[in-house]
Amino acid sequence: METLNIVKGYGKLNLTENLEDPKPLERRRRRWLILAVVVTVLVLVSLIAALAFNSATKIQRKSEPLTTVCAVTRYPESCFSSMAPLNDPPARSPLSFFKLSLHVGILQISSLKKLTSTPTSESAMQDCVELLDDAAGNLGKSAELVAGGEKMPTDTEISDLKTWISAAMTDQDTCVDGLAEMKSTALSDFKTRVQTSQEYLSNTLAILGNIQILSNKLIP
Repeated sequence: METLNIVKGYGKLNLTENLEDPKPLERRRRRWLILAVVVTVLVLVSLIAALAFNSATKIQRKSEPLTTVCAVTRYPESCFSSMAPLNDPPARSPLSFFKLSLHVGILQISSLKKLTSTPTSESAMQDCVELLDDAAGNLGKSAELVAGGEKMPTDTEISDLKTWISAAMTDQDTCVDGLAEMKSTALSDFKTRVQTSQEYLSNTLAILGNIQILSNKLIP
């Protein structure tokens, strides 16, 4: 009888008591998984930050010469914003920046001329057509004069350039004055665009007037 009780007692043994509890193992696996995810995220963030820094550095290096050039103008903000999108490949010499600024001015004159393409009976608008044609011609002559490579213009050529660009600015002023005098319905739109054009051409003149100083700053 005693032997039977012993056997029954053995039947009550927990057969899994020597096996490892799976819960601590599961927790360790989760911790390792979380750690791996965190490390991966940190590596990715570091890579993205490095790429962003390199990109920002390249943009800064690209824009530094343009910033230097625009600093000599009366309207540095419009100088930079109008030239930066077209500055590719990046210009390096002051003459290249002058050509770029002149090109911006020519584009703006072309935009103004489109406003006069609609037939109208207003005499002031008809005058503007002729004035803007004259302005475009003067800027075109300026572009042709500096078209040949990177040869710096002579003093005489610089004087001619200043005369032609200034004449283009005067033509635009005369156009706006005529529209104002005749109380033209196109005055408001024209006035805004001409103001922008005048800023661009003023910047162009400033770059031309400081071309030697800029040469010493930009060319080692």
